[in-house]
Amino acid sequence: MKAVLERSGARNIRVSRDEAERLRFWAGRKAAFPAVGRISPDYLCMDGTIPRKRLAEMLRAIARLEQKYGLRCPNVFHAGDGNLHPLILFDANDPDQLRRAEEFVAEVLELSVAFGGTVTGEHGVGIEKINQMCVQFSPAELERFRGVKRAFDPDGLLNPEKNIPSLHRCAEYGRMHVRRGELAHPELPRF
Repeated sequence: MKAVLERSGARNIRVSRDEAERLRFWAGRKAAFPAVGRISPDYLCMDGTIPRKRLAEMLRAIARLEQKYGLRCPNVFHAGDGNLHPLILFDANDPDQLRRAEEFVAEVLELSVAFGGTVTGEHGVGIEKINQMCVQFSPAELERFRGVKRAFDPDGLLNPEKNIPSLHRCAEYGRMHVRRGELAHPELPRF
């Protein structure tokens, strides 16, 4: 890992000398989230995963997005496995900041996919990332996911409308197109 970091232009690499120092490093990382809570009234934390070799590129892209959206974004991540945790700082009392924060998050997740990664690493999808599932997976793949869910939940009672987007939702998000008025998917309404 040290060689990879050096080739990538790391300015300073520090490896713990013993277990006590390793635990101090880990405590610092774990304290990052509460520390951010002290500098911003609110923050959105997402996790996306990218190939490790694209970490510097992603951090530069996030810096550009900070300028685009006018919001700060400290990054906490697991460099060793490519799992990112961008923390988008905003004030939820300002509806425009909330809107920009949500757009910022969506763009980071979609960049994760564009860079060869995924919209999630360890925290799942729920409803916050459901639109980005439409970016990462094809309609056929999403149907396979729904098939597995139906096998365990035939009545659709467990977390309806979460984790797996409907094709209708993907169409609304602009990630699936119906051409020449043909309706390829029966659950889509006719326009």
